[in-house]
Order: sequence, then C-alpha cells, then structure tokens
Amino acid sequence: MNSDRTTLRRAHARDAVDAADVWLRSFSAALPTVRRAHDDDEVRDWFATVVVPRQETWVAVAAGSVVGVLVLDGEELAQLYLDPPWRGRGLGDRFVRLAQRRRPSGLSLWTFQINGPARRFYERHGFAAVERTDGLGNEEREPDVRYVWPSPPL
Repeated sequence: MNSDRTTLRRAHARDAVDAADVWLRSFSAALPTVRRAHDDDEVRDWFATVVVPRQETWVAVAAGSVVGVLVLDGEELAQLYLDPPWRGRGLGDRFVRLAQRRRPSGLSLWTFQINGPARRFYERHGFAAVERTDGLGNEEREPDVRYVWPSPPL
C-alpha cells in the first residue's frame, strides 16, 4: 500500500482510541530511549477526552484503519505520528502540507532533540529551529527543540 490509498479526514470521537494507538506505536518505535510520562490507558483517555474533542485532529485512514494522526492546537502542530509501517511513504508530507494550508500564517512545533529523523523531516518542509531546552519544561524531561514555519528571516 502507498499513501495515495489513504484518506485524510477530520477525526471523529470513534477514532480516538485508534489514533492513540498509532501515537503509542509510533512513539515506541521512533523514541525507544525516551521515558513516556503516561501509560497506554492514560494516553487513550487523553485522546478521547482532550485531543479529538478539543483540538483540530486529522487522521489518515487506509483500508478502514487509522494509520496516522495530525493534531493542530491553535498555531501549534501539536502531534504528527504515523504507524511505523507507514513511515517513508509520503503520508507525513501530506500531513505537513495540510497543516501549512490550514495555518498559512505560520506554525510552531516541539520535537525531542534526540529525534534526528523528525528534525530532518521538519527542516525539509521549511521549519527552522529557534529554541532548544534542557527538557525540564516537558513531562518526559527530555531535551527538546522548537521549530517554526515559515522560517524567520535571517
């Protein structure tokens, strides 16, 4: 399967658990050394009670299954996670283009400094690193980096 067989659509309440499970699988695969601040059930509850009902949540659906999730919270690209088998197939590119169309005045996001593939991905899409932290401000206590798009003028 490739990403042209996927549909991007707004998430419904019934998608919350599936979107959370994509988040869980993706986080575990991409960030095996990062301590998760919440267990699986807490993540599923957060998606069901906060993410899907209160934030602009999009899902990628292939053959009836959720395979990716994008969350916009105001001007922040708050979440972009793909089921591990769907990485590298263009689905992330489609999600970023959607986010940029939805927020043409600009976006910001945080990612962990250790996540080199995500950092390269966002930089390829025109995001620029503007701030780095020691991680004391996030629940995982992992050094992170803030990106903005469009890139600020030099």
